[in-house]
Amino acid sequence: MRRRKCRSEPPIIATPGGLWIPRAPCTFRRIGSLGRTIRRTSSMAKFPGGSAIVPPPTITGPTRFRVFVDYWNLQLSLNERESEATGQADFRFPIDFKTLATCLTQHAAIMVGASHFSYEGAMIFTSYNPQTLDGRKFHKWATSWLDGQPGIQVKCFERRPRHHPQCPTCHKPIATCPDPECGADLAGTVEKGVDTAIATDMIRLAWEQAYDVAVLASSDADLIPAVEFLDQKGLKVIQAGFPPLGSHLSRACWGTVDMFAIREEFRRTAAS
Repeated sequence: MRRRKCRSEPPIIATPGGLWIPRAPCTFRRIGSLGRTIRRTSSMAKFPGGSAIVPPPTITGPTRFRVFVDYWNLQLSLNERESEATGQADFRFPIDFKTLATCLTQHAAIMVGASHFSYEGAMIFTSYNPQTLDGRKFHKWATSWLDGQPGIQVKCFERRPRHHPQCPTCHKPIATCPDPECGADLAGTVEKGVDTAIATDMIRLAWEQAYDVAVLASSDADLIPAVEFLDQKGLKVIQAGFPPLGSHLSRACWGTVDMFAIREEFRRTAAS
């Protein structure tokens, strides 16, 4: 039997019960022909793939807030609500991304009662169509200017082509709009990977103990499992949304900030 002490960088251990990481100091022994490493002490913590995780540390300093933004979910929701309020069709709400994340952090801090807090940065998740000029321009703007703003990290994904709709009777694909004055391509594109990336980074940064409270700017119900997981581990997630839109996600979160009610605080002006 061979024993060793775990170093400053403890090993990750795969077991049938999930992935484990030891809390030093602890000892292990190797058994079996495959040399599998097994738990020797009870001082162990499990990764998110198992049934337990290292609990969040007791907050002794400022409460740390990190913001996660679903770009198109936010932008399109703002456009729709502003169009309804102003009566202007196809309205595009001008967002000041230099102030958006800090604005949401301040409102979330009030909601959780954190008088002493810090803004730890924002991650913005978006997508673009590489087949169009507008899509390539957007990608350049998102990955250069927006990603270059202090505290902001951008993850930009390619949109995937969507299949043409089919006739419900003969099931033949309909390539273009049947209106002769339109004739637009009906395939379009679909966003892939954004919600998965948001959930992954929320859990990853929680595991790295990089924040105490998450602010999630999205109404996507696909994010509910990630929010519920973080809630079970003692971390608060504040939704930044547009009630009653996204009510299922709102119920899973610890609280909700109404972004439409505070939109003037992050509206981009000519001066900004």
